[in-house]
Amino acid sequence: MNAKNSIKMVEVDAESAKIDVSKVKIDKKCSKCKKSICCNSINQKIPTPKTKEDFDHLLWQISHENINVFKDADGWFLHIAANCKHLLPGGVCGIYETRPWVCREYTNDFCEFDESIPEASEVFFSSYKQLLKYCRKRFKKWDKRFEIYE
Repeated sequence: MNAKNSIKMVEVDAESAKIDVSKVKIDKKCSKCKKSICCNSINQKIPTPKTKEDFDHLLWQISHENINVFKDADGWFLHIAANCKHLLPGGVCGIYETRPWVCREYTNDFCEFDESIPEASEVFFSSYKQLLKYCRKRFKKWDKRFEIYE
């Protein structure tokens, strides 16, 4: 038996989980953040793009809804705008006691509340057009990249 057959996935909300949102302790900084910014996106680290092929692949990725690409001091990332299914009204986590490790290790010492990802990034691309302009500037023969296949 594999894990897919042995684990039943269920949706969680405050009512069914019997969570009294008013009694959940939120640290001082997080209580000021009304948008739950850290729970509304995924930042997936990606290998540093170096070649035309790498950037062409990023163009394909950014062509999809809610996908951005950025580079900051820690490297290159896909920024996927997607709300966490467990986020309850008021920014409370519906599975706080059993939340994944990545959530437990997240620190808000310097987070999106302090400075947005676009502001903190060396480069931030939210559209195909923006990334294409960057590619054309970075690679002098960008528009001839398909000639090797003809």
